[in-house]
Amino acid sequence: MIKQQEVKHIAKLARIKLTASEIKKFQKDLSSILDYFELLKEVDVSRVEPTFHSTEHFLKNKLNIMREDKAESQLVEDVATLIKAAPERKNGYVKVKSVF
Repeated sequence: MIKQQEVKHIAKLARIKLTASEIKKFQKDLSSILDYFELLKEVDVSRVEPTFHSTEHFLKNKLNIMREDKAESQLVEDVATLIKAAPERKNGYVKVKSVF
């Protein structure tokens, strides 16, 4: 079972607030997921050929399918709701820490 402190750390990284009951629920849920991965480690995959791409088309034709990169219109209400939900905002945009 993962510790409550680890759940709190994950929540902090995800920038979400959890109540005490949510922390206990996620502690149980995340531990269950990790237990399942331990179960998967027992599966014999020695005779399974590794793949490097999951798309059958790519494997047959050795090319990726691309789509046109274009912006789509968004409902102003949806955008405003999302920006309002962000922990930090500036000039109508979500403020994030600089990467570089």
